Amino acid sequence: MAKKYWLFKSEPSAFSIEDLEKSPGKRTYWDGVRNYQARNFMRDDMRKGDYVLFYHSNTDPLAVVGYCEVVKEAYPDHTQFDPDSKHFDLRATLKEPVWYMVDIKLKKKFKKPVTLKEIKENPKLKNMRLIQRGNRLSVMPVTKEEFEEILRMSQ
Repeated sequence: MAKKYWLFKSEPSAFSIEDLEKSPGKRTYWDGVRNYQARNFMRDDMRKGDYVLFYHSNTDPLAVVGYCEVVKEAYPDHTQFDPDSKHFDLRATLKEPVWYMVDIKLKKKFKKPVTLKEIKENPKLKNMRLIQRGNRLSVMPVTKEEFEEILRMSQ
């Protein structure tokens, strides 16, 4: 299968690229996704070896700050079973989980983050899902060309 490309949004106050950089092996699980379309992307479409743009949201500036690789394909998100977790879901059972997560590993933290303003100003990125009106997904696909253009802009 061909490699796919994704963008994951995270608020730096919840989990930043610096947090990922400090994680053992620069690796973590991507838990807490509670949108069905984002879940479906992770569960049904993501594969080991896919690349992920890491985007800092709800901060100033909004920016892609690095990229990662999917190192473990979708498996049940353990937080859905934990009544003490803000991500607990009463409907979820071990036999029939509702929510899934993947593991990612940091490949590169950008020295020069690529801001949302720069993305919007780049004609090559005019169709990028991130900048489409009303798109609030925390996990979304990007094209290979969009991914490569973001990498180029980070240089």
